[in-house]
Amino acid sequence: MSVFDAILLFLAGFVSGAANAVAGGGTFITFGAMTLVGVPPIVANATSSVTQFPGYITSTLAYWTDIRHFWRGALLLCVISAIGALAGALILLALSNPSFRVMVPWLLLAATALFAAGPWLKPAPKPGHQAAVGSLAGSLAQFVTAIYGGFFGAGMGVMMLATLGLTQSGDYHRLNALKNMLAVVIAAVAIIVFVSGGVVAWPQAIVMIPGGALGGYAGVWIAKRVPQNAVRGFVIAVGLFLAFYYFGKG
Repeated sequence: MSVFDAILLFLAGFVSGAANAVAGGGTFITFGAMTLVGVPPIVANATSSVTQFPGYITSTLAYWTDIRHFWRGALLLCVISAIGALAGALILLALSNPSFRVMVPWLLLAATALFAAGPWLKPAPKPGHQAAVGSLAGSLAQFVTAIYGGFFGAGMGVMMLATLGLTQSGDYHRLNALKNMLAVVIAAVAIIVFVSGGVVAWPQAIVMIPGGALGGYAGVWIAKRVPQNAVRGFVIAVGLFLAFYYFGKG
């Protein structure tokens, strides 16, 4: 890894952390930066999961006041999420890099579309309701989302928040808390599979993680000064650029 590559990856980690703090979509940036410096797509995807994981944990801890009211009821969804993430991660490892590369632009387009539609997919607030987490439809939807999350994490949060809003009760903050809790489970299982499979680029991850931590802190400052729509537009542009870049590479 050259000095230029290290600088690029650190900056990508920083921008990713800032984007996640303001609007989400940081995976687009870390995945894209790693592939641009020559990291194979499967390894880049797996390593992105590692670099995003600390953010999932801190987001979950920030919602602990809400989570402590329903975490016991959410254990079934945690188990379902773990099984789905395991399946998705194993499917990824079963593919070759050329096979996965063919899928990447379509996955990026789908994830970018989900991210762009995020404001319209947010569940309507339902004040006064507790977060019910045991429905059959909700369990099936979460299983499918977890498979996607274990396979390709970009856009997972938006997808999960949308499905939870359709299948669970509770106001937006409770559903977001549940989403963060389940994201930790999905990412943890996927990371264990990826580490066991030897597909994590640790030097690149070590460079990006501090950048992501600094970016997450700076994101609070950015959120107060930069319109969220501007950040969302930047992330969408990155997703579209990467999708068409991979289409061009064939």
